[in-house]
Amino acid sequence: MSIINDYFDKLTAHLMQLRDSQAEVMKQAVAMIGEAARNDKRVFVFGTGHSHMLAEEVHYRAGGLAITVPVLSAFTMLHEGASSSTKFERISGMVLPLLQRYDIGAGDILLIVSNSGVNAAPVDAARYGREVGAKVIALTSVSYSASAANGRVRLSELADLVLDNEIPAGDAMMDLPNSEMKAGAVSTAVCATILHAIFTAVAAELAEEGSDVPVYRSANMPGATEINDRLIEKYKARNPHL
Repeated sequence: MSIINDYFDKLTAHLMQLRDSQAEVMKQAVAMIGEAARNDKRVFVFGTGHSHMLAEEVHYRAGGLAITVPVLSAFTMLHEGASSSTKFERISGMVLPLLQRYDIGAGDILLIVSNSGVNAAPVDAARYGREVGAKVIALTSVSYSASAANGRVRLSELADLVLDNEIPAGDAMMDLPNSEMKAGAVSTAVCATILHAIFTAVAAELAEEGSDVPVYRSANMPGATEINDRLIEKYKARNPHL
């Protein structure tokens, strides 16, 4: 079907656009995360709703950095109640007890993923990160949040660094025939690509320096058990999800 080709074309074009438009910001993110890695600090990744999948995407991932820690709780996710999750993420103060479980502190990175960037949960998370001395990186759509803010504080206004995924308001990018509705969300694919590109660049820098690169190996690859067990032993006390 031509719409499948159109979706692939639109997503690919968007990624190539971001590669160029966000090049400098991604370079800065690599520098910030690289510094955290060198100082034996962690990168906490937080999102609600579908954005929580980005926290899981980089957790215990083949080829992924072991310094990443997902911030996860059922009430911020979708599997135990999608509509209730949407309500919870809009209630001020709801995520603070969750964040306090993770011992986020000075020198750490709190990477917050929120497409709209205006709900209470990501905004409160950014404020909390700043209060405890962590560097806050936002992965958001600046244009979407600007259109949705209606006077509210935006995540992008509180972050030390903003990665703009440049996704239009509403996320879905494909027009449907005979309908005002759109389909074809792209935020998960786009944000995952941005994060993997940045973390890969951090790993490459550490490898070039001759550092012991904290990268997991796929469980079905030779030597994976030894490599991964060593990383789990090193980080399990500081990552409750290992």
